Amino acid sequence: METYTLLRHFADSWALVLLTAVFLGVIVWALRPGSRPLHDEAARSIFRDDTKPAASQKEA
Repeated sequence: METYTLLRHFADSWALVLLTAVFLGVIVWALRPGSRPLHDEAARSIFRDDTKPAASQKEA
C-alpha cells in the first residue's frame, strides 16, 4: 500500500474519530458547570478600563 493511500484511509477513519472527540471535548469543557463566572468575566474584560460617557446636557 502506498503512503498516500495509507494516510487517506487513516484520515477517513481514525483521524475523523479523534477530531470529533476533540471537538466534543472542547464543547463539554466550555459548558461545564461552574464556568459561567469565567465566561462572564472574559466577556466584560474588554470594557474594564472604559469610563462612563459624560452625561448629556439637554438643550433648551
